Amino acid sequence: MEHIELFFKSIFVDNMIFAYFLGMCSYLAVSKKVATAVGLGAAVIFVLAITVPLNWLLDQYILQEGALKWMGPEYADYDLSFLSFIMFIATIATMVQLVEIVVEKFSPSLYNSLGIFLPLIAVNCAILGGSLFMQSREIATLGLALNYGIGSGIGWFLAILAIAAIREKIRYSNVPAPLRGLGITFIITGLMAIGFMSFGGMLTGGDEPIDDNVETVDGMVNKQKELKTSDLVVETINDTDTK
Repeated sequence: MEHIELFFKSIFVDNMIFAYFLGMCSYLAVSKKVATAVGLGAAVIFVLAITVPLNWLLDQYILQEGALKWMGPEYADYDLSFLSFIMFIATIATMVQLVEIVVEKFSPSLYNSLGIFLPLIAVNCAILGGSLFMQSREIATLGLALNYGIGSGIGWFLAILAIAAIREKIRYSNVPAPLRGLGITFIITGLMAIGFMSFGGMLTGGDEPIDDNVETVDGMVNKQKELKTSDLVVETINDTDTK
């Protein structure tokens, strides 16, 4: 249950684009065509799925205070958390280079269409944000870290895919001249973000225990009907006795 909740929450509730607006540069620049958006979104999913678990391991066994105790008791007091940004970015840059080599080898057309934005995944704030959120939320296990990385990547993928599909259709729409281009794109992104905010209540239902002392609306209505019925019966009996 914890894995399912984290997975859907990272996609819909804590979406990197619509909840935190991370990775907006690539989101706006590479979302003119659906095919290009799919390629970049898949690359982001892969990088997040690899870097978040790797950075979890670095955080748990190297960076946190006392994480080096596995090397011996003399290292138990070391705190290397100040190296988090450097280590996380180094891991991300390594994985991005791997993705760039693979894409250039197997899909040169996609490599050319992505252009400079493929190597810029290394400095994409959504990628670094995934690792930093993983650290700040103190995700407990490697499996949950992998789950969070994949879910965050899918959320970013859905965001850029949706805006790319909308932007392709907008070309044939009569958009007012001052709003054409990035103007209408920002407006649509804001509306989509408001829509995704509605998913915030998706995983909160049933968390609070039901208090038996608190009457529901249906219970109060039924009780009022019972009182009216009992009053009607009493009045009928009284009328009968009077006659």
